[in-house]
Amino acid sequence: MKPSRTERHLVQGPAGTLELSETVPATIPVGMVLIAHPHPLYGGTMDNKVVQSVARAFVALGHIAWRLNFRGVGLSDGVFDDGRGELDDFRALRNFAAKRHQGLPLSLAGFSFGGYVAARLASETQPERLVLVAPAVGRFPISDVPSHTLVIHGEQDDVIPLHDTLSWARPQRLPVVVIPGAGHFFHGDLLGLQQVIRDFAHKPC
Repeated sequence: MKPSRTERHLVQGPAGTLELSETVPATIPVGMVLIAHPHPLYGGTMDNKVVQSVARAFVALGHIAWRLNFRGVGLSDGVFDDGRGELDDFRALRNFAAKRHQGLPLSLAGFSFGGYVAARLASETQPERLVLVAPAVGRFPISDVPSHTLVIHGEQDDVIPLHDTLSWARPQRLPVVVIPGAGHFFHGDLLGLQQVIRDFAHKPC
């Protein structure tokens, strides 16, 4: 069996060049996922280990995994726009990926600040699945999400406290998967994070 392969793309985005990464599974794709990275002003990039782990989990399940560098990160033009322009960048990725792989079911995912961006796009896209890892609730206005959303949080997260995420999820009656002892960046817990996502993706929507 061929291994998965990753290609980088430079495309025209809302603020100029937009840098994308596409990982194609070894098997015939059954879907695709777009993954948003953490806050650009705090070192967030599409090569963040949590973002890469989310991508690996979906690729193992036969999905094409798309990542992007938001404006001002890596080879992407522009400057940070407090979430507004980053949502436009994520929309541009959705449009590019949809044209390249027409007909494949779409899932969205995001880590920290990227969870805010993914949730915003989900409100207008209705993805098959939505995965939010330590979403930046309390820092950005993350609205209600679909009931089948997977929310994962580390018990010892000192960036986005677990109680903030539980307070956001509680009115929605939204389950939250808590990884015991894990911090915001899931150091030492990335394989467990991937397993949670794989188990979730095996369930019917």
